[in-house]
Amino acid sequence: MSTLLENINSPADVKKLTMPELKQLARELREFIIESVSKTGGHLSSSLGCVELAIAIHYVFETPEDRLIWDVGHQAYAHKILTGRRDRMLTLRQYKGLSGFPKRSESPYDAFGAGHSSTSISAALGMAVAARAQGKTDRSHVAVIGDGAMTAGMVFEALNCAGDMKDIRLLVILNDNDCSISAPVGALNKHFTKLMSGRFYAQARDIGKAIVRPFPKLFDLTRRAEEYSKGMVSPQSTLFEEFGLNYHGPIDGHDLEALIPLLQNMKALPGPLVLHVVTEKGRGYEPAVHNPTKYHGISPFDASKGLVSSPHAKTYTEVFSDFLMDIAKEDERVVAITPAMEEGSGLVEFARTYPKRFFDVAIAEQHAATFAAGLAAEGLKPICCYYSTFSQRAFDQIVHDVALQNLPVLFAMDRGGLVGADGATHHGSFDLSFLRCIPNIVIMAPSNENDCRQMLYTGYMLDQPVVVRYPRGKGPGVPIEKQMHAIEIGKAVKVRSCGAAAGRRCAILAFGSMVEEALQIADEIDATVYDMRFVKPIDRQAVTEAVKEHDLVVTMEENVVIGGAGDACLETLASEGIKADVLQIGIPDRFIEQGTQMQLWHDCGMNKESVLKQIQERLKLEQAEP
Repeated sequence: MSTLLENINSPADVKKLTMPELKQLARELREFIIESVSKTGGHLSSSLGCVELAIAIHYVFETPEDRLIWDVGHQAYAHKILTGRRDRMLTLRQYKGLSGFPKRSESPYDAFGAGHSSTSISAALGMAVAARAQGKTDRSHVAVIGDGAMTAGMVFEALNCAGDMKDIRLLVILNDNDCSISAPVGALNKHFTKLMSGRFYAQARDIGKAIVRPFPKLFDLTRRAEEYSKGMVSPQSTLFEEFGLNYHGPIDGHDLEALIPLLQNMKALPGPLVLHVVTEKGRGYEPAVHNPTKYHGISPFDASKGLVSSPHAKTYTEVFSDFLMDIAKEDERVVAITPAMEEGSGLVEFARTYPKRFFDVAIAEQHAATFAAGLAAEGLKPICCYYSTFSQRAFDQIVHDVALQNLPVLFAMDRGGLVGADGATHHGSFDLSFLRCIPNIVIMAPSNENDCRQMLYTGYMLDQPVVVRYPRGKGPGVPIEKQMHAIEIGKAVKVRSCGAAAGRRCAILAFGSMVEEALQIADEIDATVYDMRFVKPIDRQAVTEAVKEHDLVVTMEENVVIGGAGDACLETLASEGIKADVLQIGIPDRFIEQGTQMQLWHDCGMNKESVLKQIQERLKLEQAEP
């Protein structure tokens, strides 16, 4: 049976549909998203909530000439399908397949890449100013941003800048999916918003302002009267009006009959505008409606049954969660901070048990670091939880507010290394490099679950900034000691020694997640392996010992090679005046796309076979030299 969706290959096809057909298209899109995400995994609940919004935008605006920017991009699956990528959706988040986020190189309809939140308004504003400079005054610029992303300071910086620019075409669509509108307010507001977005109202308002502008007190009075009249129906409007943006809404984001004419009205209006739409996460799939957080980012599943929990070995995130609960029970000074990653960082139980000691500061990584510094300055024991990729946004605060003052903040750095299907925007590729250069910081990298627990305890005990950096997912399955103890700072552990047989001797200095891989490689070539444990301070004795006793030293890390842990080893040798043959294994100098961990390690030359080949080639090369 033929469906409407099968004939939609671009927004031009969407524009040909009648209203009943557009509603049918929305139903088919939801069914298709549920079916495809159940096979590939991905961000389900957010994308289901934005189906009508994506249809309406592409129906009204002339994309890609009109620029459409999706903040983060979790909600952009319908957009991808409507813009010619339907047949490739089963490659979503797969190796060499479609990205799970908007990506400029993937489609001309993806006007701006995303992955980290709260960037859309700044990007759209930049594009709008560029269009003005190029004389393209009819081009529209639409930024779709979720209510969660609105909590970031960068958003308010962009709004503050946009408010002064009245001769640009910028529409900010606030996708509010965390609340609902009651029926009476919704009905009144639909009529009110349509009226306020019309050209007649806009022209009358401008004429009225021109008349009273020479009289400052009267002008201010009329401006405030307009704001308050909007505020009676929509209290949210006052914030945007104060920034100088003309606010409309809220409106039901699933009502195509109201949404399309409203967007048509707003497309004709100049200046920076805000449209507030209310949507429902997970709409069309009951399990996701009832638990949108659980269905935010998911692995493949049976759509007929929904997500089913199954027993599994502890992940590093769960090891951290257990540590936090145990240490909080012993020390009431312990507080936990997260920038909107309560569940992902393993803080749900802590938040429920110690609500007054838990702080979700929303999407504000910078504030999280300085807030933690203030807590530490007054004698509390803050534990600040970041994903590696998001910690990049707090670099300045970690330097100036934490490290410069040598304050005892413990940073639990989750998702260090290659995270898989989320791709280039979410890999924890750079943290060792940009953190290692900061004075006063101790950086630890556990190679197993028990080391993770003991390193977290060690960091808690230290009176200085500490980073404990661990990967996504499960560890090797090492038993975890309930009793916590501090480990010696800057001390590596030799976990395998090479035999006494003659031949070219090799030592591997492995960091964190690469230790298990290093041990497998060592069994093949009879090499020595050091679990380095500390990236800073580096164990200088272990490095020099490895060089003196072996012909080749290999460093292995799940971080970019440039400036990473391997470079710390080279710096040690340089400072000692020691010449050595060192092979560095790590993430190469390029952005790594999505795929399984094994696919990405192979792509980066970090898997067992690739590393073995590189070692053997280097040893043969040395053997051949006179």
